[in-house]
Amino acid sequence: MSGGRLKRLIGFQDEVRSAFNWDYSEDLESAKTMESAFGQDLPFGVEHWGLNSRNRCLQEIREELALCDKLIIIGAGVEQQELSGIDFTNAAVIAADGSVGAMDDFKALTCVVSDLDGGGHIDFAALENQRFIIHAHGDNISKWQEVVKKWSGYSNPPSLILSHQINENLDGMINFGGFTDGDRAVCFALWAGVEKEKIKLVGFSTQKVGVWSGTTNPEKKIKKLSWMKKILSFLDLQTQIKN
Repeated sequence: MSGGRLKRLIGFQDEVRSAFNWDYSEDLESAKTMESAFGQDLPFGVEHWGLNSRNRCLQEIREELALCDKLIIIGAGVEQQELSGIDFTNAAVIAADGSVGAMDDFKALTCVVSDLDGGGHIDFAALENQRFIIHAHGDNISKWQEVVKKWSGYSNPPSLILSHQINENLDGMINFGGFTDGDRAVCFALWAGVEKEKIKLVGFSTQKVGVWSGTTNPEKKIKKLSWMKKILSFLDLQTQIKN
């Protein structure tokens, strides 16, 4: 992804904060807290959550994405029958948060992009040792702390990559751009070098709060989805969004 495009995708985050009256300092606090927590030699007592292991995980994902013929990105509005009609031959899959629950198996799953409000669906994927890109933002500090502490107790905790939505550079964390889990998954894929033409969006909608969404406020969620559309329109992927 070009530097100019990434700068614009990160710029959307400032616009979103302004639209929702969110304080930048809260995003900063969550990100810095995550950076500190995972900056230890054994983050949460898990050896492969250290920086070197996270970098290896990121490299593995990038290599898988480079080899796939198509990348299917699953949003929270996905219906299971939609997935049953897809040919996953030589495909990679990125699931946005709880949408991973729509998958019958994880054979094609490359990773889950999540701010960790996907509940039992992401817990199950974590138990199955799937890879996660976990995100820090202003109103999920207690949530990500709760979830990673729980996952650290699993017999084989999932591999992790850390993302944030602030303008500063943080050690071991990356801002790929984007806002919702769905469009952030797209931003990550493009950042990782996937060609736009290879990307197929499934379950992306601006009018429907998906059954896999962790939201508890439908009206606010619809407003968030309007920003998702703006970001995907900037990336020229708006035709793949359902109304």
